[in-house]
Amino acid sequence: MLRLLGAHIGVTLQSERIHLPDGAYVDVDGVCTNPPALVEAWAHQGPPKSAQRNKILGDALKLAHVNTVLGTGHRLILCFSDEAACAPFTGRSWYAGAIRTLGIETHVVTLPDNLVKDILAAQQRQYR
Repeated sequence: MLRLLGAHIGVTLQSERIHLPDGAYVDVDGVCTNPPALVEAWAHQGPPKSAQRNKILGDALKLAHVNTVLGTGHRLILCFSDEAACAPFTGRSWYAGAIRTLGIETHVVTLPDNLVKDILAAQQRQYR
């Protein structure tokens, strides 16, 4: 997903553990230093359930916090692999509005069919 997103927006993304000035650290799915970008990715297919929605909102808060603490003006992106998974975060809900207010972009990348099939199979196993 990160490779596809990186190609789309013209950056190279690598996962990274970022140490913050207060001694805490965060693991970020995708980081680029030039131009500065922070990305959290979610490969889920289909609309999120409540707990999954909260996970994405936690990811959004992580991006906003790291950007504020580091003060480097990163491009902030939530990356999805399915329009239905992304839809709740781009609509008219309060949390979609908060994501926009925080300057966080949402992007959907198209995964190869074989990967989508594998993700759907994994999701099916998780919900049994």
